[in-house]
Amino acid sequence: MLLTTLLYIVFILSSIVLVTVILLQEGKGGGFGEALGGHGQATFGVGTSGINRFTGWVAVVFLVTALGIHVLNRRATTSSVLEGGGSMLNAPAETAPDAGGTGNE
Repeated sequence: MLLTTLLYIVFILSSIVLVTVILLQEGKGGGFGEALGGHGQATFGVGTSGINRFTGWVAVVFLVTALGIHVLNRRATTSSVLEGGGSMLNAPAETAPDAGGTGNE
């Protein structure tokens, strides 16, 4: 339970950081980094290798935590919807009351 909570926290934080870092990256059109006054370049250096490496590591953390959450949730639930054996398929259908009548006839 504690490990799952920790993975969810790291997953959410890494997703926020990943979105922010991707938006700060400078593309051909300038990017969102220029709107903040070039803070992305000041943080990660003038070259793009630092921010690309950082983005790659955050993406790895994001994917590993997503897979970890999936594995832990899969172990926690062992039942499946398909294990019911189609019991709903053999159940009789409910009849709806007549919409035209008042039911007092």
